[in-house]
Amino acid sequence: MAAVLNTFVNSFTNRLESPVRQHLKNVYGCLSLSTVSAAMGAYMHLYTEFLQANLLTTLGTFGLLFALISTPDNGKNKKLRLSYLLGFAFLSGLGLGPLFQLIMAVNPSIIITSLIGTTVVFVSFSISSLLAERGRWLYLGGTLISLLNVMVLFSFINLFLRWSFFYQAHLYVGLFLMCGFVIYDTQLIIEKYHMGNKDFILHSLDLFIDFIGIFRHLLIILTQKELAKDQRKRKD
Repeated sequence: MAAVLNTFVNSFTNRLESPVRQHLKNVYGCLSLSTVSAAMGAYMHLYTEFLQANLLTTLGTFGLLFALISTPDNGKNKKLRLSYLLGFAFLSGLGLGPLFQLIMAVNPSIIITSLIGTTVVFVSFSISSLLAERGRWLYLGGTLISLLNVMVLFSFINLFLRWSFFYQAHLYVGLFLMCGFVIYDTQLIIEKYHMGNKDFILHSLDLFIDFIGIFRHLLIILTQKELAKDQRKRKD
């Protein structure tokens, strides 16, 4: 077991230079802080009356996202930009509060199961991307963005058609896309670093959006399965 672990660690050392590994540590550190901030936001909605998800918090989410993207890294504003990132993550978690409330009424364990599943999927795809040859998966970018545009178009059409097939296809294809974006964004971060872009805060934003996307899709899919199971039990 120790030999396998040592080989696994050495594979990262051989493929990634020391500065790149340090940059990735900063990226995943920010990602960890963001997920904690999002969890605090969800907790705030569920268990306190201090702040609830509404239109203003949604506008605040987009406002902080715009502030982060539009504020370039000059080496002196890292704390400000990190506060933008954590604020965005907090309001994103707050926005998941209503969905959590619905799921807790069905089966609260779905949230834990989805979180574990998201972590396993995210870590697995991230490791596979890091261990792959440099730039191997960057070609996925065009395909993923094209599929994302098609999904947005079909979502708009389904606002009028209300076809359940479109909705189910949107869920599963969306989950597939988020997994693809984990691979793509991870390798893109490394390429950006090699091109001189060392903005680890903005890089962690991409991975945080991927993580939340996978988590949200798993929540809905598992909840649907639980509801379908309950319906079958009632019929029996």
